[in-house]
Amino acid sequence: ANVYGPGQQLYRIIPRTVLFALTGQTLHLHGGGHSARSFIHIDDVSRATRAIAERGEAGATYHISTNDQITIRDLVALVLARLGMAFEDCVETTGERLGKDQSYMLDSSKLRTGLGWTDTIGIEEGVGSTIEWVKTHLDELKALPQHYQHKP
Repeated sequence: ANVYGPGQQLYRIIPRTVLFALTGQTLHLHGGGHSARSFIHIDDVSRATRAIAERGEAGATYHISTNDQITIRDLVALVLARLGMAFEDCVETTGERLGKDQSYMLDSSKLRTGLGWTDTIGIEEGVGSTIEWVKTHLDELKALPQHYQHKP
């Protein structure tokens, strides 16, 4: 699952879309954004991690994920709509990245049934909090690297 929320690295799709839109940059959407992903808010991940630490079986594996998927294109469209901006004005479709997965999703049923956990922050609410974080820190964020930097 893709973890997102306030404070996320700027090269990730949600904060990147917000930052690029607010600074007038064009977002390049690889392969048209048709791949689907599960996005889970950091607060839900934190609650799941705590539940595992407190009530999980030692040595067991638990997948932390939502039960929902969204295409990258639909996610970008959602972010831009929340900002009051047109998709066509902010996005350029580019070729697909080599080796990119079309879709993936984790099965979090063991966490849900065994530990009684459920995610509570929907994508619209979570996107809203991430947008507000970028807006609040826009001047600082504009000065930071906006592209992925591999650390040796």
